[in-house]
Amino acid sequence: MEVKELDFSYGKEKVLNHISFNIPKGKITTLIGANGCGKSTLFNVMTKNLRAQKGNVFLEGKDINEISLKQFAKLVSIVHQYNVAPGDLTVEKLIGYGRIAQSRFRKKDKEEDEKLIQWAMDITGVKNFKNKQLSDLSGGQRQRVWIAMALAQNTKILFLDEPTTYLDIRYQIEILKLIKQLNVEFGITIVAVLHDINQAIHYSDEILAMKDGKIIAQGSPKEIATEKILRDIYDIDLKVETVGKDIFVLTM
Repeated sequence: MEVKELDFSYGKEKVLNHISFNIPKGKITTLIGANGCGKSTLFNVMTKNLRAQKGNVFLEGKDINEISLKQFAKLVSIVHQYNVAPGDLTVEKLIGYGRIAQSRFRKKDKEEDEKLIQWAMDITGVKNFKNKQLSDLSGGQRQRVWIAMALAQNTKILFLDEPTTYLDIRYQIEILKLIKQLNVEFGITIVAVLHDINQAIHYSDEILAMKDGKIIAQGSPKEIATEKILRDIYDIDLKVETVGKDIFVLTM
């Protein structure tokens, strides 16, 4: 995916300012930055929830504004920060909705649908409670179900908007390990928005750092996790320590 010279404004307030970058195929790319820097707006433009006033987002060489929503759903799956569904809906039923864009209602396709739904439940670890209603699930379980629904679409690109928000540390780590597994084992290109800088460093291949509607740095975690760049991003002095091959940002 290529983003080229994007501009976006809410009225007179410019939120994205002439942004250009490439998302590497088969990698985990994470957007970081302080609140209000434009991460969510950029995410929504790249996933066709908003349309930029200027610039383009190209997917497989084609402007996404020229791709229908149904065709886009065959190429890209999305897990938003806030997801809503009826509480009495069962886990398996919700995950099955991920097949709508791909289905052609033939017997062969129905068999493929069922195969992918079962795979999505297996890989996300939700099969044991597939008959439970959404209202009966914990926050971590519910997030896995939304990811499973996205995986059932069977795309090679997965967008995740703050997938660990409101989860306790155990479920945060479980979700991040799952994301890493999806990338390593199945070659899915991951684009995520994360708030936790250490989680971004540990689980990403590439980091895009935003500030005031601009990309101010892009590179590997090692290249981004410097005291100077972190100061530029967050306007605060943060100490960076290296333990073996691991980099940590001290936030206290």
